[in-house]
Amino acid sequence: MNETNLETLRHSASHVMAQAVQELFPGVKLGIGPAIENGFYYDFDLPEQLTPEDLVKIEKKMKHIIKQNHKFERVEMKKEEAIRLMEEKGEKYKVEILSELEAEKVTLYKNADFVDLCRGPHVETTGKIKAFKVLSIAGAYWRGIETNPVMQRIYGTAFEKKEDLDKYLENLEEAKKRDHRKLGKELDLFSIHEEAGTGFVYYHPKGATVKNTLENFLKEENLKRGYELVSIPHIAKIDLWNTSGHTNYYKENMYFMQIDEQDYVVKPMNCPGHILIYKRKLTSYRDLPVRYFELGTVYRYEKSGVLHGLLRVRGFTQDDAHIFCRLDQLEDEIISVLDFIHYIMQVFKFDYEVKLSTRPEKYAGTIENWDKATAILEKSLQDRNVPFEVDPGEGVFYGPKIDVKLKDALGRVWQGPTVQVDFNLPQRFDLIYTANDGSKQTPVMVHRAILGSIERFLGALIEHYAGAFPLWLAPVQVSLLPITDSHLDYADKIAQQLQQRGFRVEIDKRNEKIGAKIRNAQLQKIPYMLIVGDKELESETVSVRHRKEGDLGTKNIAEILDQLCQDVDNRA
Repeated sequence: MNETNLETLRHSASHVMAQAVQELFPGVKLGIGPAIENGFYYDFDLPEQLTPEDLVKIEKKMKHIIKQNHKFERVEMKKEEAIRLMEEKGEKYKVEILSELEAEKVTLYKNADFVDLCRGPHVETTGKIKAFKVLSIAGAYWRGIETNPVMQRIYGTAFEKKEDLDKYLENLEEAKKRDHRKLGKELDLFSIHEEAGTGFVYYHPKGATVKNTLENFLKEENLKRGYELVSIPHIAKIDLWNTSGHTNYYKENMYFMQIDEQDYVVKPMNCPGHILIYKRKLTSYRDLPVRYFELGTVYRYEKSGVLHGLLRVRGFTQDDAHIFCRLDQLEDEIISVLDFIHYIMQVFKFDYEVKLSTRPEKYAGTIENWDKATAILEKSLQDRNVPFEVDPGEGVFYGPKIDVKLKDALGRVWQGPTVQVDFNLPQRFDLIYTANDGSKQTPVMVHRAILGSIERFLGALIEHYAGAFPLWLAPVQVSLLPITDSHLDYADKIAQQLQQRGFRVEIDKRNEKIGAKIRNAQLQKIPYMLIVGDKELESETVSVRHRKEGDLGTKNIAEILDQLCQDVDNRA
């Protein structure tokens, strides 16, 4: 079944679910029920809170409706007639939607006694819906507006074949096990505290170790590619953001404050700060390109309802870079960034897909420059034979962009790297360089993030690896497991040797049996476990266990060091 037909099937299933809820809970008010990427949902205004047991009843009622094989009938009527019909039914949310429509005529769909406002299309009969599942309940503001009533949103999914549904449900269960919020707590990586403010992440020692290791890796890779490290303050006067255009185009996402009766902004982006550093001196055409890189923390307002662990936060760090170059250098710079992205995706074993996002409805600059920038991005992708889709109107206000979506071990898609071409900000800030003929020219600016948000990438990475980080990234790389207290000194000696070589080591000094210590190290997803007892003490060796491969036998310290170094070098 193609994507369009699957969407039709799922939308039809949402209507059946609404019919089931209406029959089970008289007095319910219907919201909307669209098909979404992995299924469908429907919003309901109910006087009582639904329970998981209610979902079982709803699914059972849906099966009964499907078995009746009711025909989906399309009904066209004048808008005024539809409003009267929905008023008679007490469907105030449908009346609200209808009142806002400009069309003279509207369409409704009817199956049995159930009628819903809908453009369609639907499958022919309810009997066509074979493989479906009611999944969960959540709260959602009507039309996403926080001042509106909270609806009860019921999620479900539907597939053409039972085996496709079974595979999806299996992946869903696996995704629950991999949830980065669950693993973040179990592995003691990070927390978010209500009393300190939602949307702000507190990294624990282990989480901070992973983050720091990742950031050091990014610094090294950027320096290899000719980027220079910079660092800017977290706040700046509002004048800077007026010049950049953020106060016009991005105001609803910004935090404002007053200092000495002057307006300041907590930075939502790093680009204006990097521009100020570029402007500090006159640049020659021979000096270009100039590439500035920063692990810059930014702050953006997000509605509380969309905050989600590390994936959607209000304060986050970007691996942010800005390239200032001549127009004739632009394509080479874009290609270099694409190569960088490809390398990083290989390191973390992510597949990915690419979208070219074009001019939005609200934009700055000239259409000529937008078209020129879009054409160069498109040519760069073609030159590297990168498959891509055009995403109309999804560029940022100052320029078009390449968006890279990561695909994790379960095939789920995550927002990742981005590359944006900007003719606008260099003009707004009067950036110049001296050309070879002595004239003053305006450089082109490229905004570039290889991982995007470090927080979001870490969240995706936790779920991608199911918390089992590769050795080079693991917060604890080796766990030493002494069998008894008499082996602690030997364990300390080995730990010191490993630490001197830069490895992150812990010793399990608890008075527990060795089996319990091994189980704990497995639960903490530590890559290597080194067991020491009488035999190992006497032969100056260790018994080695690997998180995935199990017992690797007895090795001397030199051998295990070689193995660890090899794994780190290969980023295994």
